Amino acid sequence: MVAEFFLGDELQLRKPHPCGNDLWMVVRLGADIGLRCQRCARQVLLPRRVLERRIKAYVRRGIGSPPDLQTDVQRNERNQAS
Repeated sequence: MVAEFFLGDELQLRKPHPCGNDLWMVVRLGADIGLRCQRCARQVLLPRRVLERRIKAYVRRGIGSPPDLQTDVQRNERNQAS
């Protein structure tokens, strides 16, 4: 199954970046996915297939993601706001 990515997705990857952080934000979509480290702001491009294997968890889903794909954190925030 092909993973769906949206701009602004926050991902936790299996291995940490050399700066010590393992949280990344999706900043570019296509055959290669652009990621920005949440700690040091370094940007990298990973092929979609490589990124699909390296994902440990979705921390937060980005703009345009359907409600059924949103994380529990986002659902709780939406419920508290209403």
